[in-house]
Amino acid sequence: MTNPFNLIQVILAEELREQPPPGSSGDRLLDPPHRPTFCRGTLPVRLTVRLFVHLFVVALLSLATSAFSQDKPVLTVYTYDSFVTEWGPGPQVEASFEQECDCDLVFVAVDSSAGILSRVQLEGENSPADIVLGLDNSLMADAQNTGLLQPHGIEVGNLDLPIQWQSEHFIPFDFGYFAFIYDSTKLVTPPKSFEDLISADESLRIVIQDPRTSTPGLGLILWVKALYGNGAAEVWQKLSPKILTVTKGWWESYSMFLEGEADMVLSYTTSPAYHMIVEQDSKYQAAEFDSGHGMQIEVAAVLKGATNPELADRFMKFIHTESFQSIIPTTNWMFPVIYPNSGLPAEFGELVLPSKGLTIDSETIAENKSAWIDEFNQALSQ
Repeated sequence: MTNPFNLIQVILAEELREQPPPGSSGDRLLDPPHRPTFCRGTLPVRLTVRLFVHLFVVALLSLATSAFSQDKPVLTVYTYDSFVTEWGPGPQVEASFEQECDCDLVFVAVDSSAGILSRVQLEGENSPADIVLGLDNSLMADAQNTGLLQPHGIEVGNLDLPIQWQSEHFIPFDFGYFAFIYDSTKLVTPPKSFEDLISADESLRIVIQDPRTSTPGLGLILWVKALYGNGAAEVWQKLSPKILTVTKGWWESYSMFLEGEADMVLSYTTSPAYHMIVEQDSKYQAAEFDSGHGMQIEVAAVLKGATNPELADRFMKFIHTESFQSIIPTTNWMFPVIYPNSGLPAEFGELVLPSKGLTIDSETIAENKSAWIDEFNQALSQ
């Protein structure tokens, strides 16, 4: 008979050295960049007793905390999983908002931006969520067309977005630009356009993400479509020999790049800031394309069925405060929509700032997204 304790995984405290990834919005974090090591085997009796005592104490504390929190109003926010990790914005946002609202802010993590929308659609009017945080400009029309969103009624002031913002349902909280990241110690002359990428040495290999499951993957589709329109299929066909693989999510492809399996990876112009600030390493850079870069804007919205609409309104206004916006640059590794009073980290001044941010209106995306993804898949399969 199998010893049941052989199935227990023990994580040694000294092995927990997780650090933030070089980008963590949307689908970008599927696995932590530094995974803890697991030990398998039979637990000693003393450790077994300590384990059960620990679990018993934790259960009692959880009951006490639950009873205490019932006296406070609860705000439930659906967001993507990397937002709520210990290196993401979630913990700091939660602490800051709860301090001023005397409430319980509960983040519910979903695997991706698209996953947030899918879950809300599935739950419909009975969704326990008050707010969805982490949809982006490629999903706004799809989300609004569900009929589940409530106009926010907030007057949005001056923003540091490169475009004028007008939306009755969505409030932006950060933005960034898609880019191909390279190691400047290995690739001396990076491409400055998709044409350069196509005509580069045949040994050059890039890794990208699946547009059906990844925010950057879909962003690349829209970037190419914004530049080439009906000629996008030809671009994909010519680019296909350079594409080493298409991964489900961002972290799989970025880790391949960091491990030297690819020369370039689809990510964000802000990704090098992580390496500069956290690792004190400036060798990773974003290739600047003269024709512009696809732009992503991440947004929040209130659901019509919000159980605490007043608290939801308060949180939506909180998004554009210094307390929220100052957290974004070095946790979500994106640009805040309102720059902090202290300014952005100095390293952000060393990043590529695209001459043009390319976007497609959300209604056009909603109407054509499936066809554009099919076009991409067909071109790469030839």
